Amino acid sequence: MDLGMILQLLGLLIGAVGGIWLIVLAFQESVGLGLATMLIPCFALYFVATHWETSKAPFAIAVLGTVIRIAGMAMSTNPAIGG
Repeated sequence: MDLGMILQLLGLLIGAVGGIWLIVLAFQESVGLGLATMLIPCFALYFVATHWETSKAPFAIAVLGTVIRIAGMAMSTNPAIGG
């Protein structure tokens, strides 16, 4: 298992924590918002935009996980970066 793959898995876990936290916040607002956040593509972005003060931390964590995953993918596919 190379560093790129480890970063991909780490980014996946971090992103999942942020995403689940965001869904929990949506369900705390209402069941409808929670279901919409889970089932409608891109509704989570609408939820973040309309509930920024409460959702900025889980959104930042989800974005951080995505950035780490992209870095891991770049390291896995490019031998000059990943060794």
